[in-house]
Amino acid sequence: KLVGRLRDDIGLTIIVIEHDMRLVKGVSDRVVALDYGKKIAEGTYSEVASDQHVIEAYLGTRQENAS
Repeated sequence: KLVGRLRDDIGLTIIVIEHDMRLVKGVSDRVVALDYGKKIAEGTYSEVASDQHVIEAYLGTRQENAS
């Protein structure tokens, strides 16, 4: 809540490095997803969470999961 208030009330830009996606969704206007330090997606939470590159990087592919 505090991060959101600082962002909204004061207009601060805040960089959060986090793996808890519920937290990220709650406090972020923009999200950047990295895979081994390389940016693979950027946008709103919904855009990044549904991006095929992000899904493959974090959940794997069907073929990888089948083995």
